[in-house]
Amino acid sequence: MKHLVTIALLLLSPLCAAAHHGVASLGVAGLEGPGAPVESSSSATLPAGQWLGMIKLDYAVFETYTAPIDDESDRNAFWIYGLGYGITPGLSVYGFVPYSIKKTEDNSFNSAGFTDMSLMGVYGFKYDEGLRRIPANESLDDMEDWHFTVYGGMSLPTGDADVRRPNGPIDPGMSLGFGAPSNQAGFSATGLLKPRLTAVTDISRIGFREHEYSDGQTMRFGTEWRVNQAVVLRLFTDGDRGLRIDANLEANYLALGRDRADGVDETATGGRMLYMLPGIRASFGKSSLGLGYKVPVWTDLNEESLQQGAEGRETG
Repeated sequence: MKHLVTIALLLLSPLCAAAHHGVASLGVAGLEGPGAPVESSSSATLPAGQWLGMIKLDYAVFETYTAPIDDESDRNAFWIYGLGYGITPGLSVYGFVPYSIKKTEDNSFNSAGFTDMSLMGVYGFKYDEGLRRIPANESLDDMEDWHFTVYGGMSLPTGDADVRRPNGPIDPGMSLGFGAPSNQAGFSATGLLKPRLTAVTDISRIGFREHEYSDGQTMRFGTEWRVNQAVVLRLFTDGDRGLRIDANLEANYLALGRDRADGVDETATGGRMLYMLPGIRASFGKSSLGLGYKVPVWTDLNEESLQQGAEGRETG
């Protein structure tokens, strides 16, 4: 059964966590009002002057498609550690430090370590008889208005891009960084369809720059386009105990461009895929725990039969 498991443990104030795997996402959820999905970014911003801490695990297991043992990826684990701060009610900033573990099918070549850190900024606004700023203290009626965010940021080449195989050559796919900054921009919309039912749309793009490695080879990873649609159903709320439980269903579409090595597009890279992600989120006080099970339900990969260890090829 194909699967990808996502776990998000969020501290100080509930945050919804989301190269390719291991992308952080943004958004908060309170005991009342709109809910936040597990993978997609919602449209809530942090209250002014409040800090947020976050831990997310994105764990993927890949099916072996090629018959011989040939150093293809077997499984990856991506941890993301994040810290956010609300500058104003509508403006939040975040910093993320990822840690990745990549293993090949025969354990002949594995890599693990901190990867490229990233910085993000989020600006939120709402619609109430016109576009308006987020007020300092939103009432329940304010929360029921449609909210939107625009966000953007970049990664910094803090990870080790020159990870070498045991026999010497650098393998960009197993490296711990891209060697050059990447950029990300996105838009989200969140609104209550009914008092307990939230809809979330999230659209984003991540672009990469070409990097020359220490052995002279160059690589530019393919551009990522993501379109996510989520619905969140509030199942249970206990205001006295500060407890809220939500059920979540997401559709995550991902379009990957081809990687480009030494100026030439690489075969068996890139394509399009659609995931479904059922999940659940429990919020208690100012903390939250989200769990999701991500399943590829449709793929259209370039040279699909040759791709292993790539998005759309998760299995279990």
